[in-house]
Amino acid sequence: MNAKISNILRQGLLAAALALGAGVALAQTEAAKGPPAGFTAPDLPKPGDSNAERAKSQPGNNAPFWGSVRDSGDKPGITTMSGPEQGVLIQSFVKYPGSSFTTAGEAWRQVRNRWILPYGGALLVIVVVAIGLFYWRKGSMGGHGADTGRSVERFTPFERAAHWTNAIAFVALAVSGLVMAFGKFFMLPIIGSTLFGWLTYALKNLHNFAGPLFAVSLVVVLLTFIRDNMPRAGDITWLKRAGGMFGGQEVPSHRFNAGEKVLFWAGVFFFGLIVVGSGLFLDQLVPGMLYLRGDMQIAHMIHAVASLLMMTLFLGHIYMGTIGMKGAYQAMRTGQVDEAWAKEHHELWYDDIRAGKIPAQRSIPTDPATMTPRAPQA
Repeated sequence: MNAKISNILRQGLLAAALALGAGVALAQTEAAKGPPAGFTAPDLPKPGDSNAERAKSQPGNNAPFWGSVRDSGDKPGITTMSGPEQGVLIQSFVKYPGSSFTTAGEAWRQVRNRWILPYGGALLVIVVVAIGLFYWRKGSMGGHGADTGRSVERFTPFERAAHWTNAIAFVALAVSGLVMAFGKFFMLPIIGSTLFGWLTYALKNLHNFAGPLFAVSLVVVLLTFIRDNMPRAGDITWLKRAGGMFGGQEVPSHRFNAGEKVLFWAGVFFFGLIVVGSGLFLDQLVPGMLYLRGDMQIAHMIHAVASLLMMTLFLGHIYMGTIGMKGAYQAMRTGQVDEAWAKEHHELWYDDIRAGKIPAQRSIPTDPATMTPRAPQA
């Protein structure tokens, strides 16, 4: 039985080999006859061929077309598009910080993907981890003295309205911006492309509409709190000792300590104005501008870097204003703090109140019956 099977296999292999040999011989015979009558071979491709000429010499090779597209950054072509960049499909070569010398669009992509996203994302993660470790070791600060039952107005209703308007707009912008920048790495694999596409589209529109609100409220916040955030003599001492966060007692300060002033001038004023200016430019709300692609790419890089640094600073502010310091959230929610809180955290401000230099209540209470009268000064 096995001998029969082996014989059949040998015969099949022999037949296949004979058929292959016959096919090769036939192909060689046809090739030897040359091209059919009337056939003219196309010219070999030349470096300067037009797209039509290359289609004849090498059908399907449209390299000349894309070469001309690439050169359109320096030599405008023909287009029905209107605007200052008409005829330019691909931008000219540039070199941004952190990019290679390449087309402007590719250079922007390299800066965004190689520098802004990885290092900016890492910075945010490092700050969050550092805050978590600090809270784990130190817990909430304050609460060392018993409440006196006598309240001091820390923030007026107008100040709180300005702060919360700005804060809500900031959170909307930060969340939408982070999802648009990093969502494809940690959300897209989980929720899928369809839902992620709808989500990012909605957040993009939220980002665009929340931006002007943030800009207006930021200016109001700057004008409202700038007076009490001016540098004073004791601020250097506060910075040298980090406010006493790593010791047993806080460094005396006025209404805002040096850390809050650094946040105000670096986060709110400096980075805030950069974020607002670049954001309004990206929203094309600045009059008299051409909004060229190159300008938009530069504005985006500035906007992204300033936003990430601003968020880094504000993470510390959010921490201290919520779980990091006892009574801080209540101060911004109700506007009132106990005298013991004022003395513990802002002793110089409290001394000015006791001396009558600053009124304990700067606005009319909405419900006088709920206000506890201050005790006579000693």
